[in-house]
Amino acid sequence: MSVSREALVGQLVAVVRQRLLDPLEILLNVEQPADRVRAAAEEWATQLLGEDRPAAVMCAARLIAALYPGDRFEPPADWWGTPLGRAVARQAGYPGVDHVSYGVAGAMLGVTRQGVHDLATRGKLARHADGGVTTESVSNRMRSLE
Repeated sequence: MSVSREALVGQLVAVVRQRLLDPLEILLNVEQPADRVRAAAEEWATQLLGEDRPAAVMCAARLIAALYPGDRFEPPADWWGTPLGRAVARQAGYPGVDHVSYGVAGAMLGVTRQGVHDLATRGKLARHADGGVTTESVSNRMRSLE
C-alpha cells in the first residue's frame, strides 16, 4: 500500500508536463524546463511522503489547485490508485470532503467495497452519519498500515 517515491516523482513530472508545460509550449513556443520540473517533483515527493503532515497537506493542496483546477476536486475513483492519489489520500484524505462512499474508500485503500464494509463493521473505519465512511478514518488507516 505504500507509495513508491520514484513512481510518485514520475507521475508528478508527467502530469505537470501534460497539464501545464505542454499547453505553454504550444501557445508560447517555449522549451519545457524538464530539469526544473524533475527537481520540483522530487521536492514535492519528499513533502508528500514525509512525516511533516501539515507540510504534506499544504503541498497536496497546492498541487491539486494547480493541476486539477475547478470549483470542486472530483477525481475518478481509479485516480486514488495512482501514486499521487495514494499520497494525497494518506496525508490529506479527500480534500474538501469529510466522507466518501464505500467504493471511493475502497479505491483509496486498494480494497473492494466489501473490504471497506468489513473494515467499517470491525470498527477499523468510522462510518459517517450521511453514509459511507469518514475520509479521516481512511487516511488514518493508510498511515497505520505503513
